[in-house]
Amino acid sequence: MAVSPALASRVRNIGRGFAVSTAAGAAAGLAAVGYGLWEKNQFVLREETLPILPAGHQPFTILHLSDIHFVPGQDTKAAWLQSLASLEPDLVVNTGDNLSHVKAVDPLLRALRPLLEFPGVFVPGSNDYYAPSLRNPASYLLGPSKVKRENIELDWPRLRAGFGMGGWIDLTNRNQSVVLRGMRFDFSGVDDPHLNRERYAGWPRGTKNQDDNAHLRVAVIHAPYQRVLDHFTQDGADLLLAGHTHGGQLCIPGYGALVSNCDLPTWRAKGLNNWESNGSTTPVNVSGGIGTSRFAPIRIACRPEAVLLTLTAPE
Repeated sequence: MAVSPALASRVRNIGRGFAVSTAAGAAAGLAAVGYGLWEKNQFVLREETLPILPAGHQPFTILHLSDIHFVPGQDTKAAWLQSLASLEPDLVVNTGDNLSHVKAVDPLLRALRPLLEFPGVFVPGSNDYYAPSLRNPASYLLGPSKVKRENIELDWPRLRAGFGMGGWIDLTNRNQSVVLRGMRFDFSGVDDPHLNRERYAGWPRGTKNQDDNAHLRVAVIHAPYQRVLDHFTQDGADLLLAGHTHGGQLCIPGYGALVSNCDLPTWRAKGLNNWESNGSTTPVNVSGGIGTSRFAPIRIACRPEAVLLTLTAPE
């Protein structure tokens, strides 16, 4: 069967158009990956102010670190972490997922050494216990990630010991009070809710409502699942600090996060917001995180961050 010249020309044009569209799509994809690889090292400091201190107290600064996901050889990240010591925070709070490689403990502790000179508290995330695994990137959009049984265990005991030797307090399913700059902080923390390991220890004895001294209740968690936020809010926390979400990691400019990797609404995946539960309200700071999984080392419209919270007395 003979093909007319007009039809043959139309087929050739369609083929060229398809080839051009395919090439353009591939180029756009490569450009997005290239940008994401660049943005993952564009570290920023987000600064927030919260008027939650009792009247008469001087401002108090908290440096909130989360989701460092350290891999040996990340010299840029290590240098930036070390530079944060120049902020001279009154307290460092680490909300977990420090590791992304079985050999990351020692270089991470070296990177954090200047910050270990300041008072600190911490809880673990799943990537302190287990190394991330290679998986289909599309699964990231299908719901919260899951830890596989065959995942490689990380040396969390040694990392925890390193933090402890630096003076940081382990809040894994426990509470503790500390007096800092004349203010009593009552901390309560939990193990990673993403692994269903949280167990609530309540608050230390002699906390507010039981004596006349000023107290501040601070809850420290890794993954901000709603059940955990509800518990601490109803239990009278003055401040909740969490991480885990990476701020969405892959965001759409003007829209924000597509996922939060938990049941937190995506518009809450990063930032300082109030959480309400049964008539109680508590400010919650969700860190956008500092790193990524080593198998998905890109960020788009979601720069890695540390957060400096300045607590003040109401004016």
